[in-house]
Amino acid sequence: MISWILISIISIIVVIIFVFVYYYNKFVILENRIDNSLAQIDVQLKKRADLVPALVKTVKGYAKHEKKIMDSVTSARAALLKAGSNIQKRIKAGDALQDALSRLFAIAENYPNLKANENFLNLQQELSAIEDKIAYARQYYNDSVLSYENASELFPGNFFFKLYGRKKREFLKIPESSKGMPDFNFEE
Repeated sequence: MISWILISIISIIVVIIFVFVYYYNKFVILENRIDNSLAQIDVQLKKRADLVPALVKTVKGYAKHEKKIMDSVTSARAALLKAGSNIQKRIKAGDALQDALSRLFAIAENYPNLKANENFLNLQQELSAIEDKIAYARQYYNDSVLSYENASELFPGNFFFKLYGRKKREFLKIPESSKGMPDFNFEE
């Protein structure tokens, strides 16, 4: 009789230890996934920033009088490189660089020789591929945060989340200015 009770108590203790270890490891894995996805966003933002000088140099040869846009692209790149570890600042700086690059590509439309330049086309394609990777990395980050949030809010995960002193993570959000519908003028 005593051995049956002892086996039951030991089994209950083992199950409790297993549950504590399981939830600890679960939150560590989810946090690491979020940190990894942030690192992937940083890698893509850095790749984009590294392409900007070559792109600006290519465009400068054709659009010598477009100094204002060149300066805005250069300053947006510098802001991205100086954004530091704050993810919201990095994303904001990355969006500013993307906006400046969009204006640069709009100017390129006025220069047929530039649009046909092989170097410019390669840089434009590479930037487009990087933009797709950035979008995917942002989505993966938000998916990772969602998994983490779900684990932290559902029972019994919420108990262990508080017990282990874990902190909430923020979703990456689209700036309000990017949510609006673009204006199309078909009357020209």
